[in-house]
Amino acid sequence: MVSPRSRVIAGTVAITGLIASALAQSASSLSFEVSESAPSGIAQTVDLSFGGFGIEPSNLFAYTGQDEPNRLSITLLENLGNYTGKPPHIRLGGNTQDYMIYDGSQDEWAQITNPDEKGEGNIAWDNMLIGPRFFEAANRFPTGTPFTWGLNLAYNKDDYIDRIVDMASQIIERCDNLDIVSFEIGNEPDLYSTNGFRNGSYVSSVYSEEWHERAAAVYEQVLKPAGLPTNFFEASGTSHTSGTTFEIEQMDQSGVDAKFNGVEYLTSWNQHCYSYFVDVTQGKALTMDLIMSFDYVESQFADWVTQIEQAHETGFPYALREMGMVGPLGVANVSDTFGGALYTLNFLLWAASLNMSSVQFHMTANSFTTAWQPGTNAGSGPHVRPIYYGHAAFNEIIGPTCAAQIYQDTLSNVPSGYSEYIRAYSIYQGGSLQSITVLNSKVSNTTEAEKANVTVSVSLPTSLAGKMVHLARLTNEGTDAKFNTTWNGVSFEQDSVGTQTQVDDTDETVTVGDDGTLSFSVRDAQAVVANLESPLGEGLEPDQSACAAQAARSPGTHRSTAASSSESSSSASATSKPGSNKSSGEDGSSSSGGADSSAGSPALATMSTGALMTCLVPFVSLMTGFFLF
Repeated sequence: MVSPRSRVIAGTVAITGLIASALAQSASSLSFEVSESAPSGIAQTVDLSFGGFGIEPSNLFAYTGQDEPNRLSITLLENLGNYTGKPPHIRLGGNTQDYMIYDGSQDEWAQITNPDEKGEGNIAWDNMLIGPRFFEAANRFPTGTPFTWGLNLAYNKDDYIDRIVDMASQIIERCDNLDIVSFEIGNEPDLYSTNGFRNGSYVSSVYSEEWHERAAAVYEQVLKPAGLPTNFFEASGTSHTSGTTFEIEQMDQSGVDAKFNGVEYLTSWNQHCYSYFVDVTQGKALTMDLIMSFDYVESQFADWVTQIEQAHETGFPYALREMGMVGPLGVANVSDTFGGALYTLNFLLWAASLNMSSVQFHMTANSFTTAWQPGTNAGSGPHVRPIYYGHAAFNEIIGPTCAAQIYQDTLSNVPSGYSEYIRAYSIYQGGSLQSITVLNSKVSNTTEAEKANVTVSVSLPTSLAGKMVHLARLTNEGTDAKFNTTWNGVSFEQDSVGTQTQVDDTDETVTVGDDGTLSFSVRDAQAVVANLESPLGEGLEPDQSACAAQAARSPGTHRSTAASSSESSSSASATSKPGSNKSSGEDGSSSSGGADSSAGSPALATMSTGALMTCLVPFVSLMTGFFLF
């Protein structure tokens, strides 16, 4: 896994970096105020599995392994679960979920092309056959992994109910190691007319009827006998909404979240979007400066912020189940660099501060925008990418408490040229300030020997004067670095299977001044977490009450062990809006090798044409089909 260009990172590297940083050219300071108690309007507590991954179904075997497990994937997911006590939430879904049907006689460690396909669509809705091995492979994810599983809505032959019930039954019966918390019925139905699954009159009201009929059948025949709740289904899995009938507000009017024959089936809204989509995003050429601009990223998701607000008006949570830095497959030397680590950490913090319930970064085996490469691609073998370190940082920041809340801070006196590249977030545990994260994404490549620093001045309450603060850094030699990232002195690149290895145990500390001022520096292309009174990752324990409340929001197949993250890593995903009055229901490796075809301020409310085109994620692939598999 370790590239020939990699080197073992000695424990002195971080110290040397700090000395060099102190001698580097300086930039002026920025300042902001942080309260000791959680401010009003702060987002809900962050679920322990919040920062997750989406795996294209046709690429499942690439990530889990075929007849032999993929140890790199499993270890990396276990690492993230060790930070919080719960594995990352996985969505197994994408365009290929709408091509798959189950065949019990298909015994290969791959999906195969259906020799007798009869379905409609640019790629037929019965194009792929999967068998028992598919579920055996999926069941290898760490015990208790929260799972959203995509079901085939496109399939429309007379036996469509039998087909979807059969698939759901196989999932529940065969994947007992996983915490199945929801089914996603259909992938991006807003594009069903374009891709030939339905005719041109396919609108959200028709989708609502099809969705409800299938949800009711799956519940009655699969979930109810298993003792699972009715609220088990996600809608709408859309790629874009502006100008369509698939905005959440309109979906609400179409009755997707209404009761069907007296029963409520919806558990969460579900949408997809990417920050940049190659050959689709208009008006902006992809550059490192562009994708590292937090202003740009926020502008691209502006319309989705409105969707979050609409979701919460319905009383149901909002999950971004498919997203990425650059879609559909990333771009080498952009999304596979250290810049991806900073992008990822910021996006997860920002998304949590907006009250998203969960985020899944989409992964395919041949993508350059995934957290790790599971096999050989473009001449390189399996390895960890910098993006993974952004996930690790986020998970260690929120910890295992089930009580973390994130607030985006308002900055002042930001140095010239930095406003679009600097963000700060305060993290509260149980309502009290625990840490402050500052990100500086201004591009500074490995060739720049001297890198600028921004001095951060945080105004804290004087009650915190004299407190020791411990700093943890997400760092590398430059934005363009592909290997040897470290997070809080940890590397995941010291062996072939992603083992967490402490390569630097330096404890960098600062003290809050008598006037409540906390000062530290953040180098260009770096992020710093300032943690009060103890090194980050120490001293936090699960809050039993908070963990039980999170688990109760979305009881999955491991619901009996989900009340405490300290007892089991299988606690169910938190997805409900606090105070929601919605009921919980009734009482009581790919054979074809490839990819998915789909691919800050809350005040942002209007989406530019470029942003809209970015989130038309599958359009190019639907027209060409060049990266479907």
